[in-house]
Parts: sequence; C-alpha cells; structure tokens
Amino acid sequence: MDNDQSSVIVREVQGSDYEQWLQLWLAYQNFYEVNLEESTTRSTFNRFLDPDEPVYSSVAVKGNQIIGLVNSVLHRSTWSVADYCYLEDLYVAPTIRGAGTGKLLIEWVQNFAQQRQCARLYWHTHATNKRAQKLYNWVAQDSGFIEYRMAL
Repeated sequence: MDNDQSSVIVREVQGSDYEQWLQLWLAYQNFYEVNLEESTTRSTFNRFLDPDEPVYSSVAVKGNQIIGLVNSVLHRSTWSVADYCYLEDLYVAPTIRGAGTGKLLIEWVQNFAQQRQCARLYWHTHATNKRAQKLYNWVAQDSGFIEYRMAL
C-alpha cells in the first residue's frame, strides 16, 4: 500500500463502515491475544452510533479503504470538574504502519477532547508494545502510572 499520508482522512465512524471496521477490530484483538464475543463487538459498534453514549470511534480512510481506527471514552473524574478523554483503542493496518496514520488518529482524538473541553487525554498500552511506545513517547508524556486489574 502507498504510504503517502496526504490522501488519508480521519472521520467519525459511520454505520456503513462496520465490515471494514470489524476487520481491523478483529486484528486488534488478535494483536492483544483476546477474543471478544460477537455480541460485545456489535454492542460496542452500536454505541459509537448512539449520540447518547459517551463512547466514540473514528477511522482513518485512504481512498475507500479503512486503514486505522481509534476508540475513545469520555468520563467524569474525581480530580477535575471537566471530563477526561480516554483513548481506549488504537489500531493501524500493518501495511501502513510507520507512515503517520497513528499520529493522525491520536491528533483526531486530541482535537475531539479539546472541542469538548476535556481536562485530560490519556491512554495506556502493553509494556511489550515497543513500536507503539515510540509513537506515544514522541507525541505525549509518560505518566509513570501502572495499571492494576481485579477480576469481578
């Protein structure tokens, strides 16, 4: 695939994007070695299309092909009057990685969070995802926080 980023646009996901979005979503799950139930995937996508839901998805498109996705969540915080924006998922097709699509997707969410007057944009990644960390260290500051999880 041509790595010229000048023809890449980032826009909100649309209902007609589901099949292409799904292919990237499944590849993202495969990367993290998880397998979400189809009902979870469908529910997640439907939430993106519901204006009353605080979850959002945008896609990077080149020509008529979706080459990347970014999902985010707005939520309240005990540390701020304004909402926080959590960049939950970011995935770029392997054939286009390293050409700036990931940065474009992050900047889309940054602009989105600024428009909604969020107090913070943040995300995390797996410690082994060194390639993504190169991008993240270039565009943002490492907070130093470590995530813990408890089964429910």
